[in-house]
Amino acid sequence: MACPVAGIASVELNPAIQPLKWLLGSWESEEPGEGSFPSMKPFSYTEKLYFSHVGQPVINFMFNAFHADTNKPMHRECGFIRMQPETNRVAFIIAQNSGLVEIEEGELTGTQLNLQSQKLERISFAKEPHVQEICRVFQLLPDGNLEQTVSMATDKQPLSQHLHITYRRLS
Repeated sequence: MACPVAGIASVELNPAIQPLKWLLGSWESEEPGEGSFPSMKPFSYTEKLYFSHVGQPVINFMFNAFHADTNKPMHRECGFIRMQPETNRVAFIIAQNSGLVEIEEGELTGTQLNLQSQKLERISFAKEPHVQEICRVFQLLPDGNLEQTVSMATDKQPLSQHLHITYRRLS
């Protein structure tokens, strides 16, 4: 995916993020994803993901979720992905439109990325219950689709699966 920053032409992928090359591009859910959590009514959603780079040792990303029936915007996340040099350690730095900012770290094994929250901060007037932990798994499936599963814990609920969705590559 081309970077929308003025004056930046197509650049070579930084070798530091070469192991994550399979993420790059635009992705969109073909079928609605399923969301649930013990404290909320189950819901369906669609989502578009954008992973790009500008030649730095970092991947830029943006996730946009929409209500499956009404197409109204629901949730947005944006941030950066870094790899610890010469390791399989990966970090996501994420800002969410809900007022939550997080750092997730984990390991890359082939085309599977397992992440666990390390730090969570929120705006002072964030909606309760407050998220206390997030686990996220991305996996490139044999058919070329991308699968994401997100689990979360709040100050009122233990760690439980929250989201599951599969995407097809657009570009």
